[in-house]
Amino acid sequence: MADRERKGLVARWLEGKERDEEYARSTLPTNRWSLFWDILKGRFGRLMLVNLLVLVTFLPLIAIIVLRYLWMLSQSVTGPFSPGLTINPMWIPNIDGTAEYLVFQYDLIYFALMIPCLAIAALGVSGGAYIIRNLIWTEGVFVANDFVRGIRRNYWNVLEAMLIFGIILYIARTAGNLADFYSAIDAPTKGWMIASKVIGYFFVAFFLLVCLWMVSLGINYTQGPWALFRNAIVMTLGTFPQTVFFAALAGIPFFLAIFGNGFFAAIGIILMALFGFSYALLAWLDYSQWAFDKFVNPNMGVAVGRGLYNKEKGKQQGKEQTEDESAAMREYRRMIVAQGKSTLVSRPIKPIDDDFDLYQLPDSFSREDLKKLRESKESMEEDVKAYAEAHKNDPEYVEYNKQFEERERALQDEDKGKKKKPPKPPKMLTKK
Repeated sequence: MADRERKGLVARWLEGKERDEEYARSTLPTNRWSLFWDILKGRFGRLMLVNLLVLVTFLPLIAIIVLRYLWMLSQSVTGPFSPGLTINPMWIPNIDGTAEYLVFQYDLIYFALMIPCLAIAALGVSGGAYIIRNLIWTEGVFVANDFVRGIRRNYWNVLEAMLIFGIILYIARTAGNLADFYSAIDAPTKGWMIASKVIGYFFVAFFLLVCLWMVSLGINYTQGPWALFRNAIVMTLGTFPQTVFFAALAGIPFFLAIFGNGFFAAIGIILMALFGFSYALLAWLDYSQWAFDKFVNPNMGVAVGRGLYNKEKGKQQGKEQTEDESAAMREYRRMIVAQGKSTLVSRPIKPIDDDFDLYQLPDSFSREDLKKLRESKESMEEDVKAYAEAHKNDPEYVEYNKQFEERERALQDEDKGKKKKPPKPPKMLTKK
């Protein structure tokens, strides 16, 4: 008994309470906001575990960012353009644009290294996003197993998004560094370069949103690389205000860690280490499910509102269940009435002590003997039917069947009273 309870506890821990027979669907949240807070509060430990797995895959990218920051910090102290330099300026040639040119050279290396680091980070995003999506769908989650399953199913779609963003970021950063360099040396083409810098950063922001949609679409639907990219652009443009808002909401920990100073940067780093990646995936995928339910799933014939409890649907199901139970109860009563009726008493049965003789086969019989036996059986059956027809109106049978007929008629009248009149069909709408 103890072993059985222990196995049941392990099964519930692996599958989650949603697969328990006693789990009530009516306890689910009724909208995406409440679902977000319900998962954040009720599954916080699991979110921290998912965040740790995703964080491990982002360590190479974080290392590149930290190395770049340390290099820039060291150059600001030891470079020939440092404000603390005490060498006679007459010994130093014109250094206008030197700092910008060094940044341009080293960013060619650092931002190129970020692209393979993003490919490694795609492992964590594909596995973590798959787990978060299952939590949003209120499905049972086993973190380690589902993390690996999410990588197998979604890695190539997430990798496509990561590579697109990494390449566009590399091009935009290169154009921005060149613009800074030409502005520093006061080149004639600096106006065009500044314009290219602005356009490049605009593309980075836009394709960040596109790549977020590529992650959501790639995890929820099966589609080719080009269809994934095209559909992501359509979703970005079609829901642009909401997409900007929820992308900013999901990126709060990253914004604090990268652009914050002092206390706020420390807060952002702590949030990222604890649950920042899981929070970002939860906020974005929860919003994505809302958008899919509104714009995609109804057109595909897919059920909407996964993970949510529909009050109206629940009331309708409860009403239908009550009607089904009432119909089942009436059918049960009808069966009780029918089972109380004895077939031996309700109809005439020919006595067995009559003088009818059934043909007996001899020990050695022929085909003619079999024909006589069949004719004898048919004659006996006709004789029984004739006897029942002749005595069916005898008082004892009529009185016995009458009481059951009255009960059956009362049940039929009750059924007619329960039935409602069908609603009138709606009028056809026509254009004026």
